[in-house]
Formats: sequence, C-alpha cells, structure tokens
Amino acid sequence: MNFAFPPRARLRQPREFEAVLKQGRRVQEKLLMLVVLPVPAGPARLGLAISARAVPLATRRNRIKRLARESFRASRAGLPAVDLVLQARSGAAGASSAELRDTLQRLWRRAAER
Repeated sequence: MNFAFPPRARLRQPREFEAVLKQGRRVQEKLLMLVVLPVPAGPARLGLAISARAVPLATRRNRIKRLARESFRASRAGLPAVDLVLQARSGAAGASSAELRDTLQRLWRRAAER
C-alpha cells in the first residue's frame, strides 16, 4: 500500500476550495468539521483550512495539519471519489493527538458513507 500524499491527492487552487465549501455537505464533530463534495471520478483529495482564529498558535495548527495528512494518507484508499476540506473548530487547539486521530477516523468513515 502506498501512503504517499502526491499533488493529485490535494486541493491546491483557491477555486477548488471555494467549490467544495459552497457546494459540499458538512460533516461536523466536536473538534473538526469536514466538507464533502462528491466528484465524478478520481482519487479522494484533501484540502486543509485550519484558521488562526480557531487555532491561534502556529505550532498547534501545524500539529493538526500533520495529523490530518497522516490519517488521510492511511485512509485514502477506502474513500470514494470526493473532494474534502477539513476545518478546525475552536476546541481542536487543546485536544490531544489521540482525540484528533479518533475524530479524523470518524470523519473519514462518515465521508465514505456519503
């Protein structure tokens, strides 16, 4: 199994983020929110939108992004053709890594059900 995170598995253009945020369905958890937009074909793609307002310290924002990328790489094969945007909620800043991993796993499962 390949756990790479190549450019084709990422949302990179602002218009891609805008499309997902405008047309996608929101899946909310206490710490994180995932916006899911089904696409006709292709691999699941992830975009990270971890704002400084929700997570003020850069080190904590970076930790959340690192955990999200790691979890996405491990779960990507089980996801359908969707574009995903992950957003942090205010409680994510103080959450432990284990809590964040559990939340991410629940979000990926719920995205796969859609």
